[in-house]
Amino acid sequence: MTASRPDLPRHDLLIDGKRLPPGTGDYSTNINPATEAPIALVAQGSAADVDTAVKAARAALKGWAGMRAADRARILNRFADLLEAHAEELVTLESQDAGKPLASVRRQDMPAVIDTVRYYAGWCDKIHGSVIPARPDALTYTVREPVGVVAAIVPWNFPLMIGMWKIAPALACGCTLIVKPAEITPLTALRVAELALEAGVPPGVFNVVTGKGSVVGDAMVAHPGIDKVTFTGSPGVGRGIMQGAAANFKRVTLELGGKSANVIFADANLDAATRAAASGIFFNAGQVCSAGSRILAQRQVYDEVVERLSARARAVRVGDPAAPDTTMGPVVSAAQMKTVLDYVDIGKQEGASAVTGGVRVGERGFFVEPTVFANVAHEMRISQEEIFGPVASVIPFDDEEDAVRIANGTAFSLAAGVWSADIQRVHKVAGELRAGTVWINTYGYTDVRLPWGGAGDSGLGREHGDAAIENFTEPKAIWLSLR
Repeated sequence: MTASRPDLPRHDLLIDGKRLPPGTGDYSTNINPATEAPIALVAQGSAADVDTAVKAARAALKGWAGMRAADRARILNRFADLLEAHAEELVTLESQDAGKPLASVRRQDMPAVIDTVRYYAGWCDKIHGSVIPARPDALTYTVREPVGVVAAIVPWNFPLMIGMWKIAPALACGCTLIVKPAEITPLTALRVAELALEAGVPPGVFNVVTGKGSVVGDAMVAHPGIDKVTFTGSPGVGRGIMQGAAANFKRVTLELGGKSANVIFADANLDAATRAAASGIFFNAGQVCSAGSRILAQRQVYDEVVERLSARARAVRVGDPAAPDTTMGPVVSAAQMKTVLDYVDIGKQEGASAVTGGVRVGERGFFVEPTVFANVAHEMRISQEEIFGPVASVIPFDDEEDAVRIANGTAFSLAAGVWSADIQRVHKVAGELRAGTVWINTYGYTDVRLPWGGAGDSGLGREHGDAAIENFTEPKAIWLSLR
């Protein structure tokens, strides 16, 4: 349906270096999650718009992939310079669009975005093959070539940061791409693409098609002109992408959900452990795939962990994302707020005790009070299903074997944490935890230089580091006869 609000800024698609209206003429109204006020009109792309973007990306591929790697690196470094120069603009856009506190975007998201671009700029001229002496009468070697045209489907919880986890390595490898930001958080993707053009990325290399996942996303997955899909989002959508990509044998990377266990042994520093556990579940209003939503506490200290964590939950400052003392903003939408509060009701019905929180904060904006559940059984839905909100389940355990059993007892395997003063124990338990990342005596840190991802319902493949170079290139073997 076409939105008619002449008082709001209108954001068209960005294809082949130009802003283009959607073929349907339809726009949606973006809402600020903190105020529920409309902030912009955003183009609703269609399958035809995706086709236009794919043709532009395909036409630009040869020139971008064939550019000297050092020249590509210079462009990416200029891109990073422009992101740095426009950092406050992007921070403000991200906060308004996703409800994220300005302070946290300044502190984490924006520095990570710039670091990611500079890191992959450094990779451009270091992507190489090797000489493999298969036979004495031949020169046999390998090279790495760009995978081709990439569809990057970005989630709403970290639009700017996770978007760049896909954009920067794809560009460094010589790929062209079409980015589909989440329908409700598209603004920074469009602005970032404009800055890429300003930095010297040629038209057609970096395109943005906004709109619904069921329209734009599905069209990307089905399009024969797209060689690779990289997606971050829910396991349900990830399964659909795998099924759709199979028709054209597209390469797929999926970073999906989590129900991460944060294991606290009795000999741990409880002040440090509960401080990090609170940050691990209440940061970004719990809308983090690796959120430590299951806090496993050894029985000897269980009551103390519940008490300390509840006190920290009550101390979280929930409110206006623009306020400097706000530590938690709203969840992203009315639908997400309903989902979170529904899970609070489910937890109570299952017999868990809401020690603190569990209610909406105020009557305007999608704010949910930080919530701590005690008396949680491992089998409960609040322990097994991803809530994606500020809801912590504190689960007791007896010993190492019990902790590992509970921690590994979900369909997810993205991340985990373990807290203990016993160095042998933490290494042993870390080795037994089924997770792509395990934090020891800390929680939640990521770095673009380290692989990121999981298995099972947490996804397929890894992002970051040299794993991303593998994602966006294909090896080619070359055989030269010396006879």
